[in-house]
Amino acid sequence: MATLDRVSLFVEVAQHNSFTKAARKLGLSGAAVSKQIQALEEELGVKLLRRTTRHVSLTEEGAIYYERTRLALDELTAAAAEIRERRETPKGELRVNAPMSFGHMHLMPVITGFAQRYPEIQLHTVFEDRRVDVQADGYDVVIRIGTLDDSTLVARSLGDCPILPVASPAYIARHGRPTTPDDMKTHALISYVVNGGAAQWRHKGPDGRVGVFRANGHFHANTAELMLQATLDGLGIALLPIFSVDTLIKSGQLVNVLPDYHAHPMPGIFALTAPSRHRSAKVRLFIDWLQQSCRAMSWSSETAPSL
Repeated sequence: MATLDRVSLFVEVAQHNSFTKAARKLGLSGAAVSKQIQALEEELGVKLLRRTTRHVSLTEEGAIYYERTRLALDELTAAAAEIRERRETPKGELRVNAPMSFGHMHLMPVITGFAQRYPEIQLHTVFEDRRVDVQADGYDVVIRIGTLDDSTLVARSLGDCPILPVASPAYIARHGRPTTPDDMKTHALISYVVNGGAAQWRHKGPDGRVGVFRANGHFHANTAELMLQATLDGLGIALLPIFSVDTLIKSGQLVNVLPDYHAHPMPGIFALTAPSRHRSAKVRLFIDWLQQSCRAMSWSSETAPSL
């Protein structure tokens, strides 16, 4: 018998504290299991188990060997399962949650494209701005935008997501352009109601100083789409994520009013999953698909035209 097979027998005996129970599970005789463990001990030159007529327990060396070999076997099992899954067609339900505006603006073709590519995966997608609990709410993948808190969740970065203060050229022509974040307090502000009706922005200036801008808004909305429309209509300055304004800045329909100031810390777009030793093929494929799609979007905050 190969050494790896003997190690597997040893782990089973250690987990059950019994030759008989391990042998029964593996479909072997107790004597055969005992003989292979003895061969492993001779190979290592140490006693791994204390044996009595009624009980089996680990020696000090056995306890160390058990912890290390158990983890190694778990990794080997996970690796084998991953390889098997890669050879099979991924299938089953995949539950996804994403922010509403980001979902409507960018994720719909991404998700439908994935569904076309993997027709045996049953996608269940929810767009909402409620902060869901990945595990308690039963989602496989949750997309979040912002800065991450310390968490046991596994995060995969999909890209940066700067927040930009933007206004229409018509608004700036009427009211002038702020030169610092504090100057925005004298302007009409379009704000997100989730922030309590205030516009707020953590930023870093050209001198490297970090600050926080916060002021009450004049126009309140609960979606980025409505905030964007109000900004295009010249109602004020809004703090909006780059994914909603990038093409409009490039076309000149909106202006980044403070191009020398940047969001700090830099918000990001993340795919979150529950911690697991073995991530399923459908989850892994979906996150890879998201990452490739977000990379192709190529948002850039360096395209803001100046007036």
